[in-house]
Amino acid sequence: MSGQSNTNRHKRRLGRKLREMRERAGMTLAQAAADLDKTRSSLHRIEVGLTRADVHLIRSMMDIYDERDDSLIDLSREAKKRGWWYRYFGPSTEPFYVEDEAAASHAAFFELVTIPGLLQTEEYVRAHFAASQTASTKTPVDDVVTVRKIRQERLTDKENPLQLHAVIDESALRRMVGGREVMREQLRRLVTMASLPTVTLQVLPAHLGAHASMDSAFTILSFPEPDEVDVQYVDYLGGSARIDEPDRVNKARVVFEQLCAMALTPEESIRPVEEVIAEL
Repeated sequence: MSGQSNTNRHKRRLGRKLREMRERAGMTLAQAAADLDKTRSSLHRIEVGLTRADVHLIRSMMDIYDERDDSLIDLSREAKKRGWWYRYFGPSTEPFYVEDEAAASHAAFFELVTIPGLLQTEEYVRAHFAASQTASTKTPVDDVVTVRKIRQERLTDKENPLQLHAVIDESALRRMVGGREVMREQLRRLVTMASLPTVTLQVLPAHLGAHASMDSAFTILSFPEPDEVDVQYVDYLGGSARIDEPDRVNKARVVFEQLCAMALTPEESIRPVEEVIAEL
């Protein structure tokens, strides 16, 4: 499933490449729109990835911009395909975390109060969902569990693995989600997952005090394509914000590196997890 299309992501990437092609041709948005018999707003929507440019329009763009890139045609066709998550979430024109993660090669997580989703047990997922759902929650818990399990398959995928580096605040180990037995199994899962070659786990001890991300957990995703920019996700009540401005993402990367330097090493990080297990 990890090899299936990322519809919105492909549209964003296609739009960015078409904008860069237009800019190399020295044309303004208004000039290009006029030559393509498009409105300025409709061309803008294509360039920011809200609307997909079809094959015929792309061929016209290549003629007008005097540049040939047949990979854009393949990208447009890929953008028509639905990813595996479509059956669980339906269509979405908004930036979508699961879609980005499915295409990523590396994921860096900093978690303050919860275990990272890719390392959660089913029982932990269900307990967390039950505590956090609101009247606006539309996705059934069984679908949430299924999607989580599909996402977790990337950690053991031989062909398209996801490299995960998670820094977890010690408080997340001690927060009782679902009761003692649920937490005991969850922490045992952490120990097991930390032994995978795709997983790097570090615990940030509580006694270290203040640090650079006291108010916010965050995730940084990196992609295998050299022209694809890293993205950062920050969760908030009811949703998440997708950030792809390089300066802002780079600042988050610096903070993550600082947290890694403060945290216990991967080898040392197993000890506090096992200590909490023994206390339960």
